[in-house]
Amino acid sequence: MADPTALRPPALARLDEMNRRALDGGGTARIAKQHEAGKLSARERIDLLLDPGSFVEIDRFVVHRCADFGMDEQKVLGDGVVTGWGLVDGRKVVVFAQDFTVIDGSLSGAYASKICKVMDLAMKVGAPVVGLNDSGGARIQEGVESLAGYADIFLRNTLASGVVPQISAILGPCAGGAVYSPAITDLILMTERTSYMFVNGPDVIRTVTSEDVTKEDLGGAATHAARSGVCHLTAPDDRAALAQVRELLSFLPSNNTEAPPRHAAVDPVDREVPELDTMVHAEGPYDVRQLVRAVVDDGRFLEIHARFAQNIVVGLARIGGAPIGVIANQPQVLAGCLDIKASIKAARFVRFCDCFNVPLVTLVDVPGFLPGLDQEYGGIIAHGAKLLYAFAEATVPKITVITRKAYGGAYDVMASKHIRADYNLAFPTAEIALMGAEGAVNIVYGREIQQAADPAAARARFVEDYKTKFVNPYKAAELGFIDEVIYPCMLRIRLAQALDLLRDKRDKNPPKKHGNIPL
Repeated sequence: MADPTALRPPALARLDEMNRRALDGGGTARIAKQHEAGKLSARERIDLLLDPGSFVEIDRFVVHRCADFGMDEQKVLGDGVVTGWGLVDGRKVVVFAQDFTVIDGSLSGAYASKICKVMDLAMKVGAPVVGLNDSGGARIQEGVESLAGYADIFLRNTLASGVVPQISAILGPCAGGAVYSPAITDLILMTERTSYMFVNGPDVIRTVTSEDVTKEDLGGAATHAARSGVCHLTAPDDRAALAQVRELLSFLPSNNTEAPPRHAAVDPVDREVPELDTMVHAEGPYDVRQLVRAVVDDGRFLEIHARFAQNIVVGLARIGGAPIGVIANQPQVLAGCLDIKASIKAARFVRFCDCFNVPLVTLVDVPGFLPGLDQEYGGIIAHGAKLLYAFAEATVPKITVITRKAYGGAYDVMASKHIRADYNLAFPTAEIALMGAEGAVNIVYGREIQQAADPAAARARFVEDYKTKFVNPYKAAELGFIDEVIYPCMLRIRLAQALDLLRDKRDKNPPKKHGNIPL
């Protein structure tokens, strides 16, 4: 029987051959090596990210322009990055996937141009950008052209910021100048043990500072998730990371002109949560994540930055099928105090949600800002102001619930009525005051206590009197700073009602080029 390919017109046969070469990337041996390292190929990753059969590739036949150092003999179709668009849950997404099998995924001028083209396309059509990073860095043979390529990408990351969601999955190496593109994007995911990010690698650090460190300890997923805060989510492998990207996109609009996508809700919005009536009490910590899961749809809470600054919890969830961003003090860690890292973490998340029209639900249990020389010398004044600025600037629906402590300046900062929160609730256990009763009594009644026949009894009496008068939600409610003191079991119902009311909220900031947030 005749070979059917022999009957194809030459033009089609040539296209067949070019497609085959482009799809092979760096070849079967390099792809096998990628698999041995616990990583998928660029095309396998795209197939997992996008809905089946939806990927449309562009610039498949682009090659680099370098003729020096024998590079004219190392031209591979596609040049080490796969670019195009497709669908995630039926919605348009633009994607680029760096291909480590082709010259270690190193970035050339042509490679950068491919990425810039799809990013420009994303801005034109209002679609999210997902970058799958696995690259050895700049292509040294191209010198400044490679550096220019990085800067071209950085510019587009900056211009797209707040316009379309940008998500970076670090699925292999990402070092040197290459780290700054993911750093500008909205969310960074890293795979455990197969990815790393750093500006200067272990060899450079050893040479300059004589410090010994491994790649994993310097820039692995665990380091950036828990210590630096660069990484928002980690995953055990490529498959899990790409599933996380799909879930993240499900909470976000395609661009800043759209509302987040609503899902059909099975969990009734009029469901009471009786366990909340006893979860929060006057003394002792509780896990605020349990409170969040009890209230949101189906108990599903996608926590962001879970291992960094654990004294504050942030993440995405739904109520009545509508996405919300949750910010919550965590009493189990540092008693829920705000510190430098918590302020930075929460401020970043608040601004992210505000960019993409995700309503904010803030759960407050904060005794104040963390005392300490390291905090003062580290700039807690400026860093705490970032969170204050972020909440005040945000124009999305803002709902605040004070569950227990809301003391001093931290009360103001945590989405109080005074910085444009729309609906402020309190549990009966709420303590809204300048400070705790014990500290206040020492200042207000110090002389009376010293002169009393029984100082301990006098102090206890003054403490109880202060708590009755001031350390409760009712003075704030009397002044209109709290809209309603609710039974905790009613929280889900009230949140659903408020979100429905505020769905068409209109608010805006004064005309300006941009504000000067205390960076």
